[in-house]
Amino acid sequence: MQIPFIKYNHRNYLNRLNKIKQQPEDYQILLSSSEYRLALLDAIANAQSRIYIVALYLERDEAGQEILAAIYAAKEKNPHLDVKIFVDWHRAQRGRIGEPKTNTNAKYYYEMKQQHPNVDIAVYGVPINRREMLGVLHLKGSIIDETVFYTGASINNVYLHKLDKYRYDRYHVINNPVLANSMIDYINHNFLSFDAVQRLDLNTHKTRKQLKSAIKSLRHHLTHANYQFVGEDTNKSLSITPIAGLGKGNQLNQVIHHMICSAKEKIIFCTPYFNLPPIIVKDIIRQLRKGKQVEIIVGDKTANDFYIPPDQKFNMIGGLPYLYEVNLRKFIERLQSYVDKEQLIIRLWKDDDNSYHLKGVWVDNEWVLITGNNINPRAWRLDLENGLLIHDPKQQLTNKFKQELKEIRVKTLLINHYQQIQASQFYPKQVQKLINRLSRIRVDRLIKRLL
Repeated sequence: MQIPFIKYNHRNYLNRLNKIKQQPEDYQILLSSSEYRLALLDAIANAQSRIYIVALYLERDEAGQEILAAIYAAKEKNPHLDVKIFVDWHRAQRGRIGEPKTNTNAKYYYEMKQQHPNVDIAVYGVPINRREMLGVLHLKGSIIDETVFYTGASINNVYLHKLDKYRYDRYHVINNPVLANSMIDYINHNFLSFDAVQRLDLNTHKTRKQLKSAIKSLRHHLTHANYQFVGEDTNKSLSITPIAGLGKGNQLNQVIHHMICSAKEKIIFCTPYFNLPPIIVKDIIRQLRKGKQVEIIVGDKTANDFYIPPDQKFNMIGGLPYLYEVNLRKFIERLQSYVDKEQLIIRLWKDDDNSYHLKGVWVDNEWVLITGNNINPRAWRLDLENGLLIHDPKQQLTNKFKQELKEIRVKTLLINHYQQIQASQFYPKQVQKLINRLSRIRVDRLIKRLL
């Protein structure tokens, strides 16, 4: 049974969380995807004891090949390295949209293994549900020695800005042995001890039907799993709390809810897909009514990774950015009076044909959440998510977080009125037809809960 949201002092909830002490000089924020790629490659090349890579997927494109080749090289140089890679089981065994089904990432992992017969690098697939649509591995945080690389990015050309385009995210590099060990322990205890988690770098794989009961057991277990560590009950110094979450009412959902409700002055949050859970909409409105300032930074529909330009062949997935934009326009129209008072600040991110994938929450220069959680119904219920809650009572990292936000805002447009958001009657005809058809049969609500 999931724990319901608790109605009491929200700040007390955050204060009571167990925390890991963090030295400010060991906390670094990178400001670009290319900078992150180079830092990750450097850390892999210099790894001394362990490399654990966790991502939704590690693609077989140029960036994915560069990362995996670097990992093999590190293992060849240092055979004692503990090397494990974890990706979503479903995503790895299907081809990219529009590509042959045989051209999978799992096939690439096997090919790399065959090319390096004397090097054992395990690539594991983690199935969060029986179907990809109903839940994926959205856990973040790769660990190299005692350093955690935390980002919402997966591993491919666009996420790592290997070629001409990039997908903008957050990139935090944290040296902390207690945090690193807690994340390693979570993986070892909650993934590797379950039969549902299978190696993908082998020639043959079990079918979904064969793993049906094992997947069910894993998902049930993960709804109750969280990070274990010996921390401190302190709110006087810089600290980090790692939090995992799967299913409605999980701890990560609660933390996001309590963060927003605990704000004394200002809340900032980013999401790439404007499809907020109802409780978050209520929290925002409640805080606006109390006089708090709320800033939301969201990607323009053309910066959405599902967006299909008008000159390309359209499909149903391409309608999602428009559905999200309809949500945003309605939200702003409903709260226009707060926009007029500059109490509600809406910013749209756009940079040519690059895309936007940022997510996170900042509250009062004291609490910051870095997370892969998209703050949407899918993240709220279906995917395995996590986040790192930073408590900075002495504002030792404030300048770094301000610089990160400053960089995020550079490519944004300030929205002063809901009419700045394109109305649906001006969408391409095929998009209008799709939205009208989905709305008539109420399928749009189901789609927005799943994607």
